Amino acid sequence: MCFRKRNGYTPPDYFHARIYTGPESTERQTPMSRHETSPTTVQPAGNNRPNACCFCWCCCCSCSCLTVRNEDQDRTRKASRDTKLDTIPNCETCTNPTLDEVYVWSQSFDRLMKNPAGRNVFRQFLRTEYSEENMLFWLACEELKKEVNKGLIDEKSRIIYEDYISILSPKEVSLDSRVRENINRKMQEPTAHTFDDAQLQIYTLMHRDSYPRFLNSTIYKSLIQSVSRSSSES
Repeated sequence: MCFRKRNGYTPPDYFHARIYTGPESTERQTPMSRHETSPTTVQPAGNNRPNACCFCWCCCCSCSCLTVRNEDQDRTRKASRDTKLDTIPNCETCTNPTLDEVYVWSQSFDRLMKNPAGRNVFRQFLRTEYSEENMLFWLACEELKKEVNKGLIDEKSRIIYEDYISILSPKEVSLDSRVRENINRKMQEPTAHTFDDAQLQIYTLMHRDSYPRFLNSTIYKSLIQSVSRSSSES
């Protein structure tokens, strides 16, 4: 027998525990209870990040809208890599260099750039360093200086500017501000020599920066071995 009953003790009303009679009806639940038990608020395991759009508070980089926008930008950049007027062939027409010519290229950058075969090999090396635009710009300027037709000079100057001078171009060459300002002034009335200063600056850059690495490259050393082997066989 319970000690309290045996001594005639009766507990007060608030002491009695509430007897569980089953789940409460929906009408009697508080708003918080309905929210907590609602199946729509259950988060899937292992994924606590909401599926947000571009206007959400989180600005997460996994947003599907941002993914689509990035893909569109990639396609636009890829399409912009195409030159509007391909006046420069992938490979200049030339004869096979002799062993003496190949050796002379290591002694004089001017001799290398004056030789079509030398330019082709050097251009191949620049492509491996992602700086082929320097050679393309130099060649485009050489073509422009040969032009005498005023209409073609205007057209080719505009294309050279858009392809190699504009900061929006993926093939923009590296020029200082003074040369760029000079070009911007000359583009109001372009001539065959509008880009002479820029061409000289890029020529100097290739001579000082890329040319020493070219002489130590596998491309140049393999060419020497190939020409030497051909000369010995003949």
